[in-house]
Amino acid sequence: MNPLNRRTVLSGAVVALALPMVLSGCDRMLPGGSSGKPAFKAVDITGAEYARSLSLTDQNGQARTLADYKGKVVVVFFGYTQCPDVCPTTMAELAEVKRSLGADGARVQGLFVTVDPERDTTELLKAYVASFGPDIDGLRGTPDEIKAAAKEFKVFFNKVPGKTDTSYTVDHTAGSYVFDAKGKVRLFTRYGTGVQALADDLKLLLAEG
Repeated sequence: MNPLNRRTVLSGAVVALALPMVLSGCDRMLPGGSSGKPAFKAVDITGAEYARSLSLTDQNGQARTLADYKGKVVVVFFGYTQCPDVCPTTMAELAEVKRSLGADGARVQGLFVTVDPERDTTELLKAYVASFGPDIDGLRGTPDEIKAAAKEFKVFFNKVPGKTDTSYTVDHTAGSYVFDAKGKVRLFTRYGTGVQALADDLKLLLAEG
């Protein structure tokens, strides 16, 4: 793993460790009649008082909020199109998860939020998300809007200077947030968890309706 990717993965791990582990006192009835919480593989952040709002512009220039995606399980990832492997790996895994769910894959919405709006133009973002499938949206905004969104989601990102003004890289949180079909944040998934773990968690949320 090169130094950039190590920093990116570590930043995601630090955020994950800082997340409150018990945020909801509501038990749920599991199959078979037993009481308890669903056996998620990701970090359960149900009831979190952050990651509650997102208001940016999609790859088609349309204003979007989380409310637009109610009725679907939503996976939100902050990254940038020139990210060497963490971002494309995450998006490719999400695309694979959607395919593995068959017809239910249409009930899962991916959102890629760029932390590099200076370079990630609407046109570039549109081409990038399209490379992973027709039903993943890319979101961008002004630098201040992106900073506000990152703060709301407790996402870290920081430019790392390159040889030229435009060749910088960006360290950023390497994890995704998952919302249920009612628009409530439920999970934080660490980078590297894998396709099967995410698929299993999404199945549990889809089953809730």
